[in-house]
Amino acid sequence: PRNPAATRAGRAVPSFVETWRHFNRGPQARRRMVALGLGTIAFSMQDVLLEPYGGHVLRLPVAATTAMTAALAVGGLFGFALAAMVLRRGMDPYRLAGAGALAGLAAFTAVVFAAPLDSTPLFASGVAMIGFGAGLFAHCTLTAAMATAPRGQVGLTLGIWGAVQASAAGGAVAAGGLLRDAVALLAEQGSLGPVLVSPATGYVAVYLVEVALLFGTLIAVGPLVRGVQSRPAFALTHEQLS
Repeated sequence: PRNPAATRAGRAVPSFVETWRHFNRGPQARRRMVALGLGTIAFSMQDVLLEPYGGHVLRLPVAATTAMTAALAVGGLFGFALAAMVLRRGMDPYRLAGAGALAGLAAFTAVVFAAPLDSTPLFASGVAMIGFGAGLFAHCTLTAAMATAPRGQVGLTLGIWGAVQASAAGGAVAAGGLLRDAVALLAEQGSLGPVLVSPATGYVAVYLVEVALLFGTLIAVGPLVRGVQSRPAFALTHEQLS
């Protein structure tokens, strides 16, 4: 039923600063934001590098590198679908987000080794798994944010989740490109030694940074496991929004 008192003109409305302070007093609110930011950066630095990596290092044609982007998207869809199915059964969302980070570790390892092995199938499987891990991570962190949102602060919680993710992703894409260019320049000049004079060096440096960030994500996510009640995701969302 509608509640006119909740939207009356003279009702007490807390300021943004008060609302923000109340949000930060929530259980492990800052750790949740740190985990989201680290994971988003870890999965996003490669965003504009996968196609150039395939063409520059593995000598793939344009059609093949475009297909890799499609594989990344399909992997993400599978990650979303699996997360929706498993969370509906009551699995802890942060535990599943950690599984997404682990999938990312395996994925970036495959992409790194695709260059010395000159293996397109290994590269393709790694790209698809990056999308899968990123999909799992994004879906589960959003579900966890909804589950822990204080009553009356669902909109604020979603806004914070979106702001952290968008800022982390945008910064990561820029940082990934700059890091690749800087390391590639040093490698071409021979500053990193004769062994690393390779077109793959700049790309691999970015992927290794992403691997380190995924380990950091696992460290941040660990204490959050079971911090969210194990209930179906759709029930959490409905209760919070009601």
